[in-house]
Amino acid sequence: MFRPTSVSKTLRNTRAISGRPTGTILERLAQGPVIGDGGFVFELEKRGYVKAGPWTPEATCEEPAAVKQLHTEFARAGADVMQTFTFYASEDKLSNWGQYCKDHWGTEDINNAACVIAKEVGDKYGCLTAGGISQTPDYLSGKGKEAVQNQFKKQLKCFKDHKVDFMIAEYYEHIEECQWAVEACMDEGFVTAANMCIGPEGDLHGNSTEDCGLKMYESGAKIIGLNCHFDPFVLLEGMQKIKNALERNGVVINKDVYLMVQPLAYFTPDASKQGFIDLPEFPFGLEPRILTRWDMQRFARESWDMGIRYIGGCCGFQPYHIRACSEELTPEFGGRHHEGALKWEPNAEGLLMHTKPWVRSRASSQYWENLRLGTGRPTSHAFSTPDMWGITQGSEELQQKTEKREMKPDRR
Repeated sequence: MFRPTSVSKTLRNTRAISGRPTGTILERLAQGPVIGDGGFVFELEKRGYVKAGPWTPEATCEEPAAVKQLHTEFARAGADVMQTFTFYASEDKLSNWGQYCKDHWGTEDINNAACVIAKEVGDKYGCLTAGGISQTPDYLSGKGKEAVQNQFKKQLKCFKDHKVDFMIAEYYEHIEECQWAVEACMDEGFVTAANMCIGPEGDLHGNSTEDCGLKMYESGAKIIGLNCHFDPFVLLEGMQKIKNALERNGVVINKDVYLMVQPLAYFTPDASKQGFIDLPEFPFGLEPRILTRWDMQRFARESWDMGIRYIGGCCGFQPYHIRACSEELTPEFGGRHHEGALKWEPNAEGLLMHTKPWVRSRASSQYWENLRLGTGRPTSHAFSTPDMWGITQGSEELQQKTEKREMKPDRR
């Protein structure tokens, strides 16, 4: 039987908020968990600030208040790192297919604005600021190491000028480009995290996930892992392979290197090697696949138990997902340390205050963890058939084009 007295006790407990962890990124990882933030391009596209398709971050210049608001929401939810909204902000990506106008926003404008916004929110909430670079059209076009690293260097100048705390080189489908990115970051003196957007099957040039993990470590990155393209539990399969490979080669986890994971917030058990981009629901029909906060708590716990210290999210991750991860690891933090905890009720106990008795009966984590979810769609199915295009670097179809693409919408 549920009693009102348990509600008041819970409310008092959730208001006991301790201070945030302090120190550099490596010092914080040595102390315990670090919670990353969530997905920006997908969330800001939903809010009307990013164009689907290019997924470029000119909103830092066009709508800085919107970007700042999302940073703030993630910080309040418990994120310990504000990653600059600089995904796909390399000059070659901004000019690809006529997306970028030379007399409009450029790489320097976007990256500088992103640093200012992230640092402002980070300073307010006691978060670190991480710069971010990602895969480039120059690599997919086969232009070689010098051209690719020149793209990175243009972004890295901004990050160095703004003195970000560390760098995240993420979203690489090929280990070679990831290694070039880490090298460029380290040449500028940054502590660097390296993430590949691959699953348990390895990269798109046939390198195994285990080998990719070892090469990320050997490149000098102090934090390595996987991000995007797959759901939390598929990526944890890949992370287990990386961990096993490191340990077989004498690498001590959480001493020689730290592990990091920032997956999708969408279930992808039916995705192919290229992940959710191959799913027919990408990008506008993914909502039925979204993970609940209870799924996210399980993800955070399984990640921590595996030895992963840096736990965050990518596309689809909203602030409530990050809050769930932070709440699950409350014991490891030594208490709640984020403003979002003021309105959080462990085990859904806040439902005890609901007016309807059948809703009050759902005030337990067991109810939500064991619930068989429905989509409400009579013709929905469990899995989809991925498109399986199977093209990657070296394909003519991925060659960079600077002229504007003629748009011919499908009128089916």
